[in-house]
Amino acid sequence: MSQLNTAEQVPWYLWPFWAIWRLLTWIVRLTGRLIAILLGLVMIIVGAVLSITVVLLPLGIPLIVFGFLLVLRGLF
Repeated sequence: MSQLNTAEQVPWYLWPFWAIWRLLTWIVRLTGRLIAILLGLVMIIVGAVLSITVVLLPLGIPLIVFGFLLVLRGLF
């Protein structure tokens, strides 16, 4: 029930960031901090490789951002 109360207190314009942060929190709890950091680093590398090919740039940049956020969440 507390998750519903927290969701109601988040302003609508911050909801996407809150949802991504909750997803990252869930992944960290599920996999553990070390695996989350390693998974984030792999995502950053794959995103960088995809970004080199200009065609897959729209897929590479979000992958880099998601990997960075996963590493950040795993560290702190």
